[in-house]
Amino acid sequence: MSISLKPLGLAVTLALVAGCNQAAPAAEAYATADEAMQESPAATDAAASDATAEVAAPQLQAAMRDLWHGHIVHARDYALAVKAGNENDAKAAADAVVENAKQIAGAVAGFYGDAAGDGMLNLLAGHWDAVKALNDARADGNEAAASKAMTDLGNNAGEIAKFLAGANPNLPEDGVRAMLLAHGAHHSQQINLILAGDTEGEAAEWTAMQSHMDMIADALAGAIARQFPDKAS
Repeated sequence: MSISLKPLGLAVTLALVAGCNQAAPAAEAYATADEAMQESPAATDAAASDATAEVAAPQLQAAMRDLWHGHIVHARDYALAVKAGNENDAKAAADAVVENAKQIAGAVAGFYGDAAGDGMLNLLAGHWDAVKALNDARADGNEAAASKAMTDLGNNAGEIAKFLAGANPNLPEDGVRAMLLAHGAHHSQQINLILAGDTEGEAAEWTAMQSHMDMIADALAGAIARQFPDKAS
């Protein structure tokens, strides 16, 4: 089948909520966003895996994996460029993250209107701003700035969760937040490993981070197939 950009973009957005019911206990266990993202995301990843056991739309699943991986690929490229001190590569990677966010926001606008698209873009911009600030602060050894970035990243997770839960009453806000905190934890750990020059550790974390994206995409394919059966069939 041919999959258009609009359902892909919406699917990427809704992917963040995959495994919500299974992940909800993790959200309750996190006392604060900062503490949550200091913890290993492994438990939340494992909780999400149950929601990805069945794939209702395999082609949509494959497309979702490819599209959402763009975000973490470009974010990783930014971290690597910062570690190498290559400002040109860092700017190119940051620009690619922003372009990816615009594509997602544009797709959301196609379903929910321009205001919703603008709102999603602002939220995605907030996520990237926090990740980038965290990366830059840790590279500079600025612990105060890094702590603020972690707080901002956690707050943004809550904002996105509220936005998505408000758009779809079937999406539990706590579950969405738990998944986003796990995603933020992957960013945080990866940044630390890259800056530390721990190639072996970062390779393992990168594998885990991609796996987390795959679980989100797999659960997403099923959610989209149920919500938009005509587009996913």
